[in-house]
Amino acid sequence: MSVENQVKIDMTQAIDYFKEDLKNIRTARANPAAVENLQIDVYGAKMRLRDLANITVPESRQLLITPYDANNVNAISKSIEAANLNLQPAVDGNIVRINIPPMDEQIRKEMSKKCKEKAENAKVRIREIRRKFNESVRKQKQDGDLPEDIMKKEEKMIQEMTDRFCKDVDCISQEKEKEVLEV
Repeated sequence: MSVENQVKIDMTQAIDYFKEDLKNIRTARANPAAVENLQIDVYGAKMRLRDLANITVPESRQLLITPYDANNVNAISKSIEAANLNLQPAVDGNIVRINIPPMDEQIRKEMSKKCKEKAENAKVRIREIRRKFNESVRKQKQDGDLPEDIMKKEEKMIQEMTDRFCKDVDCISQEKEKEVLEV
């Protein structure tokens, strides 16, 4: 596999991880992604909420969690309360309802700040990938497996991909920030 393809694969994985990470940032609308990966203590083990229940959005500011096993309702409710998401679950028979409160200015700014932090972490991961591949290319040149001009071309290509992927992170981050700051 060529260096270019491998760099592209690794950087794409970093972007995908960043997108998944952003799903956990709360917005003004109800979003199942905010709770689906919560760890719930049931059956003597920890399981993700999405493996234990169906999570739906009946209204723009409400989540409805329907456990596959009704005995897990209280465990789900307690885990959501303990997760520090500023969400108040209400047990309603065999289901859990979560009404999403409107976000005040302070919470929106806090979520925007989290978004920027996650974006910076993604850029750091992309730069680490750049460093790893640049070191690999330099080592190949040092070992005599790669001529100087090809090494320079590879390094330039790696830098261009790094710039492009960092720009993608910025675009994704700005989009999410706009969504978070929306009243």
